[in-house]
Amino acid sequence: MKTRPLLLALLLALPLFALAQAPSPKAAALVKEIEALERQRFEAQVKKDYAFLEKAFADDLVYTHGDGHENTKAEYIQSIKDGKSQYGKIEVEKLNVRTYNDGKTAVVNGSIFITSPLKPDGSTSVSHLKYVVVQVKNKQGWQVVLWQSQKQAS
Repeated sequence: MKTRPLLLALLLALPLFALAQAPSPKAAALVKEIEALERQRFEAQVKKDYAFLEKAFADDLVYTHGDGHENTKAEYIQSIKDGKSQYGKIEVEKLNVRTYNDGKTAVVNGSIFITSPLKPDGSTSVSHLKYVVVQVKNKQGWQVVLWQSQKQAS
């Protein structure tokens, strides 16, 4: 008898599921584009591709690291040049893109594993981060205006 109310609720909810729409091809293509840009940016951070990073980050970037310290665009790129921010490998574990403002704003959240470059003793360290990125599309193309990350327990 207890299954009847649950069954009735599910049957009543079926029309709502029928109204849900799949994303349009344009929206799906936009999500794929931003996913690719995220992966390209991570690769550029590892390879120290400063030209790509200059384009990928907006001039008013706010970059908040997993330990809470914050950088501007210039400070962050300089920290890679100076070796303060070092990346041996960045692996994407999860990636979720949501678009807003007629496809001109994207909020990305996900989780990554950052492996440090090899140390003199041959060892590395791995950090697991959850992050949120806000990207806007302007005259320069898609640019990151906000990065916020938080280290996860091992």
